[in-house]
Amino acid sequence: MFRIGEFSKLTQVSVRMLRYYDETGLLKPEAVDSWTGYRMYSAEQIPRLNKIIYLRDSGFNVSEIIAALNSENDSFIIEQLDRKYKEIKFNIQAEQEKLMKIELAKKELLSGKNEIHYNVTIKAIPDYYVLSLRKVIPSYYAEGELWQELSEYAEQHNIVHSNDTFSIYHDADYKEENVDVELCAVVNKAGPEEPPFQFRHTDPVPVMACTMVYGDFSNIASAYLTFAEWLQNNSQYKMKEGSRQIVHRGPWNEEDPQKYLTEIQIPLQKTAKTSCR
Repeated sequence: MFRIGEFSKLTQVSVRMLRYYDETGLLKPEAVDSWTGYRMYSAEQIPRLNKIIYLRDSGFNVSEIIAALNSENDSFIIEQLDRKYKEIKFNIQAEQEKLMKIELAKKELLSGKNEIHYNVTIKAIPDYYVLSLRKVIPSYYAEGELWQELSEYAEQHNIVHSNDTFSIYHDADYKEENVDVELCAVVNKAGPEEPPFQFRHTDPVPVMACTMVYGDFSNIASAYLTFAEWLQNNSQYKMKEGSRQIVHRGPWNEEDPQKYLTEIQIPLQKTAKTSCR
C-alpha cells in the first residue's frame, strides 16, 4: 500500500487531483489509516486511474467518466470515445466557422466597401453523367471531408473520372447546419454502386448565371452580393433552387489561398411578361 504522496509520485498525478478524484467518487483510496487518516492506495488501482486520466483528457465530465468506469466491458468506453470524438470535431468546425466569419468581418471593415468586381455571365449547362455522393452534412465547411470520401471510393473501385467536378446545393435557402449537398465527378461509364454513391445524369440548366471568384473562399460572400445586385437590375430573371459551385483551384492543387479560383453558378428562369394596357 502507498500513502497518497508516494502514489502521486508513482502515477505522476498530483495529490490535489487524487483528492479531487476521491471527493467525486472517481477513485477512492484502497484504505484509510484509522489512526492517522492517511489515504492509502494500491498498485491495482493504477489501471483505473489511467482510464480516468485519458477519459478526462478526452473531454469527459465526471458523470460521463463514472458511467464509463462502471461499464462491464471496454466496448462501452470505445463507443463513448467515438461519440466524444464526433462531438469535439463538430465543435472544432463550429469554431473554425466563427474564426472565418471574424476574418471576413475585419476584411469588410478595413475595406470599407466591396471593392472586388465580379462579372456575371449567362450560359447553358448541359447534363453530365457523374459519380454522385449526396449527404446532409453539419455545415458547408464539412464539404472537404465529403470530397475525401468520394475520392477514396473512386480509387477503391477503380472508377476513372475527369477533373470536372462540382457541388450541387439542394436546399432552397441558406442553411447554417444540416446542409444538403451533392458532390459530382464526371465519368464516362458506370461502376459499382454502394449507397449513398450512385451514377446518374444531372439535369441540364438552360439558363445559369455564373461568376468567377478569385482568392480565398471568404470572397464568395462578396460574389453573392454581386449576384443580388445583378438580379435586382435584371428583373426578367428569378432564381431557381439547386445552386452549384466549382472549385477550379483549391487546397488540393494550390498552396496559396489568394490564388484559389471558384465558380459560382445559380440557375435562373425568365419571369413571365405582364401585358400593358
